[in-house]
Amino acid sequence: MSRRGGPSVLAIVLAGGEGKRLMPLTADRAKPAVPFGGIYRLIDFALSNIANSGFLKMVVLTQYKSHSLDRHIAKAWRMSTMLGNYVAPVPAQQRRGKQWFAGSADAIYQSLNLIHDEKPDIVVVVGADHVYRMDFAQMVDRHIESGARASVAAIRQPIELADQFGVIELAEGGGQKIGAFREKPSDPVGLADAPHEILASMGNYVFDTDALVEAVTTDADNANSKHDMGGDIIPAFVDKGEAYAYDFRDNDIPGVTDRDFGYWRDVGTIDSFYDSHMDLVSIHPIFNLYNYAWPIRTSDVGYPPAKFVHGASDRSGMATGSMISPGCIVSGSVIGNSVLSTNVKVHSFAQVDDAILMDNVEIGRSCRIRRAIIDKDVYVPDNASIGLNHDDDRARGFTVTESGITVVGKGTVIPA
Repeated sequence: MSRRGGPSVLAIVLAGGEGKRLMPLTADRAKPAVPFGGIYRLIDFALSNIANSGFLKMVVLTQYKSHSLDRHIAKAWRMSTMLGNYVAPVPAQQRRGKQWFAGSADAIYQSLNLIHDEKPDIVVVVGADHVYRMDFAQMVDRHIESGARASVAAIRQPIELADQFGVIELAEGGGQKIGAFREKPSDPVGLADAPHEILASMGNYVFDTDALVEAVTTDADNANSKHDMGGDIIPAFVDKGEAYAYDFRDNDIPGVTDRDFGYWRDVGTIDSFYDSHMDLVSIHPIFNLYNYAWPIRTSDVGYPPAKFVHGASDRSGMATGSMISPGCIVSGSVIGNSVLSTNVKVHSFAQVDDAILMDNVEIGRSCRIRRAIIDKDVYVPDNASIGLNHDDDRARGFTVTESGITVVGKGTVIPA
C-alpha cells in the first residue's frame, strides 16, 4: 500500500515457527497462534503494528500446524477488499520443488510470486511472535533517507545479554551503517554512546524489493546456507555495505507512557511468556494494553461481560491485580495477579494466584492454583491443586520449568 504518494509497501509476516521451547503450548498450534493477554493471539501484535502503520497489504507465511492460526486470521483480520487491502495467510506451497520451508529466507524465496504479483517498492518483513508496539512507517522513512538496501530494527539491551541475541555492531565513523552482524557473541562490543549496551536485532526488516528478491534467490543456490534471514541474508547485505540499523528508541508511538516506552519481549520460552503476562497486570503496567491511540486488534469473540457472584464474607467472587476477559464467571472465589482468557469459570472457595488461564478453563470448588499456565479446555476437579507441589505436578504429567512455572497442556484430563 502507498501512503499518499509514498512508496508502495508489502508486509510479509513470518509465521511458520514451530516454537519448540514453548511446548506444550505449541503442541497443537503454531507459535504465532498461541493465546496471549486474555483475548489476543501472539500474531495480533505484529499485524496490529503493521495496520496501525498504514500498511494494509499483508501476507502471512505459515507452515507448522497452521489451522488455528489460519482460522484466527480469517475471523479477525478481514480488510476492505474495495480498497485493495488484505491479510492473506499463505501456506508452504512447494513452488520451488518438493520441499517445505527450510528457513525464514527460504520461506520468502518460495513465496516470491506474492512479491511479483504485488510489485511493491518496499518489503517489510516481520516476525509473528513478539510483544511490542512499533510504527513501521517511521522505519520505512528512515530506510529511504539512509539509502540502505536493507534495514534492521534494533533494540538496546544490556551487554551481558548479548549471547541471547543477534548483535549488531555499527561501522566506524558514526551513523547507523552496520559493520558486523554477530549471532549470540560471547565477546560483544558495547555501543560508543553506551558501552554497557549492545544493539540486538528485533527480527524486523525493511528491504528495497529488488534487493530482497536478489538476496533470497542467491541464498537459495548456496548449499552451505541455513536460509535464515538473520543468519544469512542480513550478513550478506552487511558484507556489501548495504545494511543499516534502525534504533527502536527512535520510534515514537502515540499514547505510550514513560513506563512502557520501548517495550519489546521475545516470548520464545515458557518463562518469558509467563513474565510477559505478569508485565500486563501491575497497577502501572510495564506493557499497557489500554493504549487506545495505538490499539492491539483481534477478533470480537461475542461473549457477555465478565461476572462476579456471591458476596458472603466467606464466599466472595473477586479479582485484584488481574485481567478478566469476557465470558468469565468468578463465583465465590478469589483471583490475584492473574490473566483469565474468555469463558473461564472459577467456582466457590477456589483461589488462583499468579496464573494464566486460557479459554474455556474451569476451576472446581476449593482448588488452589499458583504460578501456573493452564491451556484451553481443561477442567480442574474440586479440591485439586496446581503449582503448589512440583513433584506432584510432574507425576501428573504437567510441565514444570526450572523457575517453577507449572504448565498444563490443552485439553488435559486431570483425574478427580
